[in-house]
Amino acid sequence: MTEQPAIRLNGLTKEFGAVTAVDSVDLEIAAGEFFSMLGPSGSGKTTVLRLIAGFERPTSGTIELFGKDVTARAPFDRDVNTVFQDYALFPHMNVLDNVAYGLRVRGIGRRERRERASRALAGVRLDNLGDRKPSQLSGGQRQRVALARATVVEPKVLLLDEPLGALDLKLREQMQVELKQIQRDLGITFIFVTHDQEEALTLSDRIAVFHDGRIEQLGSPRELYEQPASRFVADFVGTSNLFDADRSAQLMGRAGEHTIRPEKFRLTTEPDGRAGMRSAAGTVVESIYIGNAIRRVVDLDAGVRVTILEPNDRSRGAEQNRGDRVHVSWHDEDVVALIPPGT
Repeated sequence: MTEQPAIRLNGLTKEFGAVTAVDSVDLEIAAGEFFSMLGPSGSGKTTVLRLIAGFERPTSGTIELFGKDVTARAPFDRDVNTVFQDYALFPHMNVLDNVAYGLRVRGIGRRERRERASRALAGVRLDNLGDRKPSQLSGGQRQRVALARATVVEPKVLLLDEPLGALDLKLREQMQVELKQIQRDLGITFIFVTHDQEEALTLSDRIAVFHDGRIEQLGSPRELYEQPASRFVADFVGTSNLFDADRSAQLMGRAGEHTIRPEKFRLTTEPDGRAGMRSAAGTVVESIYIGNAIRRVVDLDAGVRVTILEPNDRSRGAEQNRGDRVHVSWHDEDVVALIPPGT
């Protein structure tokens, strides 16, 4: 990665009438980075993507692309390209012509554009399907054609607006692996918008979690999952057990709100007396088999319900069923303090 950021947003704001969709966002995205913007509907992530692409004009603030201010430039005058969820392939053109279309618009000669389109298809491992029509391809193949068409013009930044949302679960998981590999092979900056936290954790070098038009937290997938800064991030990124100030004081001897991830808990029949460990008694109210893991729901005597995720392997202890009395144990190091809203 170079020192010059691929994208720099300074005080970026977008208002639609009385609604502030993006609220004074400052952000730098490095060259060659796979960067994801994650958040629920209405959080501002897609609007930021459209502002970077030039499809929307900001109310205030600036957008820089490799050090150049592109805030007032038209979409075609920015060295970026966008891949949408619906792929937008031309049904009457074959795959090769679809990929070459952007080069044709730019006035590239027929021979050169066909050569470059063929190389782009080879890059997404579809070089043997150039003569087919989009209707003859699977969803994953159409996705890769859209990627080839977007990258053949060699943009400095590729914007991806929930491109895997229309795929079924298994195909989406396969495409996540392929998308990451394609990004590494191409070496260009990917900015990926999604509401799927697992997808963002799988693909990204860094993630910005959006909430109410602002970035709630920015960091690596590990940082966001292991050290969520706020109740919103802890609840949105993965599954969390949240403890208010009263329960934190009662169970952990700590002031303020805290969270513990379900896989950090252990279920035992007796309290865990080892150094650094804490335990709380409770009753199993649900036990759910999910294949590679077992999810237990326990009502603690302290008045809070927690979720425990146990691996489905030989490390598990005795089977716990609904109504069983248990002890839920955790290590002090696995307790994460949450920053109160507005601080």
